[in-house]
Amino acid sequence: MNLGQFFEHWSIAENPFRGEEARDDAVFARLSREPEGASPAQAVRDQAETPGPAKPLGDARHSDFEKIVGDLARPSTSIVFGEKGSGKTALRLQIEARARRHNGRNPAERVLMIAHDDLNAVLDRFHERSGFSEPRSGQATASESLKHFRLVDHIDAMLLWAVPRLVDALLEEPTPPNAIELGESNKKALRKLDGGARRDLLLLQSVYDRPDSAEVRTGRLRRALKLPLGGGRLAWDAALFAGWILPLAALIGWWQLGGLPDVVWWVLVAAGAVVWAAAGVKRLVLDRMATHRLGRKVRKQVRVSSRTDTSYAHSFAQLEPALASPGSLPTTDADDTRYAMLDRLRRVLAPLGYRGLLIVIDRVDEPSLISGNPEAMRAIIWPLLNNKFLQMDGVGVKMLLPIELRHALYRESSAFFQEARLDKQNLVDRLSWTGAMLYDLCDARLKACLEPGAKPITLVDLFAEDVTERDLVDALDQMHQPRDAFKFLYQCLSEHCSNVTAQQQAWRVPRLVLEGVRKRQSERVQQLYRGISPA
Repeated sequence: MNLGQFFEHWSIAENPFRGEEARDDAVFARLSREPEGASPAQAVRDQAETPGPAKPLGDARHSDFEKIVGDLARPSTSIVFGEKGSGKTALRLQIEARARRHNGRNPAERVLMIAHDDLNAVLDRFHERSGFSEPRSGQATASESLKHFRLVDHIDAMLLWAVPRLVDALLEEPTPPNAIELGESNKKALRKLDGGARRDLLLLQSVYDRPDSAEVRTGRLRRALKLPLGGGRLAWDAALFAGWILPLAALIGWWQLGGLPDVVWWVLVAAGAVVWAAAGVKRLVLDRMATHRLGRKVRKQVRVSSRTDTSYAHSFAQLEPALASPGSLPTTDADDTRYAMLDRLRRVLAPLGYRGLLIVIDRVDEPSLISGNPEAMRAIIWPLLNNKFLQMDGVGVKMLLPIELRHALYRESSAFFQEARLDKQNLVDRLSWTGAMLYDLCDARLKACLEPGAKPITLVDLFAEDVTERDLVDALDQMHQPRDAFKFLYQCLSEHCSNVTAQQQAWRVPRLVLEGVRKRQSERVQQLYRGISPA
């Protein structure tokens, strides 16, 4: 017998236990769909009263999910540590689904979710610019550069995620994945921004837009926002453009009118020429030198972007002088400038219906420069454990971290804990699953895979009559994680089908198979935790 025949007998449309990665799991995607209209609790009660196969409702979550996600109307910070396969990425996807539901129900009080989980490109650019990328000793140079990763580099990376998407929406550019939704035309959205918000937006764009077209989009955005270049700059431009008229007029007056001594006319010609030359030197030399110097300072500090000095300089040249000042731009490694940039982003988003930011940090162990190295992960994450950053008003940080960082955390000093104030961060010490929780999760997945109109079944129905629900709960308890629980059940079904023929019509997994698979999978899980088994 093959698995297809087994599932066909039970009216199961697809394998409930095939998926091992939440991002690519169609069953998980259906289960994570947030119910519209009613509250999650009401949706579950309605489902219990509805005959027929269960529908995917989004109720197959970890018991700590509500604590982790919190109240999105008042975003808060949560820090979660979990083993590989414990469901951290699934949590992230469920947080995204909850945020979408919240935004749909509260269009005037939405939260912008910033996905700070694709750190590969961020760390590669940082490593390239950090000064430690010389070919000396490969991984050692990467470890050396990552030790210099700062909190401000994280904030820059978050702004580099959010600002280009906001500018795309306002300029009606082709929208990338996770685009920012305005809910209305860009013209109406732009009219909602007051003068201060418009200047804040233009300043953010000039620093944090995409490298390939940032300076061009600065001009487009400035015109869309109806912002001038600035009175002083316009006056110097006018002097440069029309300054030749003064010496020419004096020369024509001397040639045609006379009446004054020649020396007076030549003095007027020289004075006009000096004014014109001064305007030229000011705008064509001094201003360009100043903006290039400013661009060089910003490029040295924003180390997670690949923009050049010239690109920054061209953008800054289009700003009002008050905006393009060292005090407003990230020209140093001071935290206050980056916090001010985040505040500017919130002020810009508020009239557009976004009242908070939700920053989700995940997949810390995956970038090629880290490759699961606990010390490298520690170097990247520890700057984020700053109470001022984690307790920003209107900003919720959801950190989904590998369990290796939990072990490193408990080796830190009391001074570190005082600065991080983890007692205020909704800490989940370990994302653990009991056998009962895993049973409910697997049972929900089974129900989500039933064909429409199929007879309702539970997980225990797939096993022989002498296998009880308690037996399955005890077996799943030894798996510890959803990923290992799915592997265990998949192996039970696969091994049973491979040992019987279709003519036998043995549609239930016997206890002997359950016990044999439980023993082997339990040993595999223990070897995985000890670092002996690869998966």
